[in-house]
Amino acid sequence: MALVTEDFWPQGNFTADSLGMPLVPRVKLPHPLAGTGRENLHAVAKTMAPLIVEQLKND
Repeated sequence: MALVTEDFWPQGNFTADSLGMPLVPRVKLPHPLAGTGRENLHAVAKTMAPLIVEQLKND
């Protein structure tokens, strides 16, 4: 499972492909996260947690 922000999604695709793992499960997070404050990080985590759990169930 990889958590990748929107701005780095293309690099995530490249890395997954170059490592021979093009189907590695990934969840796209909003960008930026760093420096956006604790409240924002909590809100993003609350929103994204169900998507992450769903990805893990599908694997």
